[in-house]
Amino acid sequence: MGLLSKKDTKLITDPLADNNPITIQVLGICSALAITAELKASIVMAVSVLFVLGIGNVVISLMRNIIPSKIRIIVQLVVVAALVIIVDQVLKAFAYELSKTLSVFVGLIITNCIIMGRFEAFALGNGPWRSFLDGIGNAAGYGVILIIVGFFRELLGSGTLLGFKVLGDPIEKTGLYALGYENNGFMLLSPMALIVVGIIIWVQRSRNKALIEDH
Repeated sequence: MGLLSKKDTKLITDPLADNNPITIQVLGICSALAITAELKASIVMAVSVLFVLGIGNVVISLMRNIIPSKIRIIVQLVVVAALVIIVDQVLKAFAYELSKTLSVFVGLIITNCIIMGRFEAFALGNGPWRSFLDGIGNAAGYGVILIIVGFFRELLGSGTLLGFKVLGDPIEKTGLYALGYENNGFMLLSPMALIVVGIIIWVQRSRNKALIEDH
């Protein structure tokens, strides 16, 4: 018997596609709009949420039988806030410039609908192992969309990826710029993130007709 049962595997794979927290559940849209103008910021935010949701789900699951129902939301906020502080301090220590860019948005992880939703919907009713898998799966599904959006917004908006010029130099007119290509500045505006997410939703649902019938 493998490490993961079929049900456990679905906890990871379902949020990556048919039950994606952004494109299907429409949660966590704000960060997808706000920080995806750069691929690096998208990756850091994805990893941050992966850490907070994976560990947070386990902590809430371990405490689920001793948390009074009347204060469960407060306890959940305290747990996620502590984890977010750890993420923020690590960013300040190892990626200070990026931490200044993401400072506000890292703090908003505390109230991210995906995290609070998984605490309520899953961690409070399941064991630590399954809660960990559920956290990893949903964070990965969230992160994949952020990275896809960040990839296209930075590439088409700035002509770079992770800060490296991949389409040529727009000033010296090398690469594609020598052929008359111009960066699309609109891609760096927040509304374009919503449009890219909309295109991803359209592609996803056109490939899986069951999603259209269910939603």
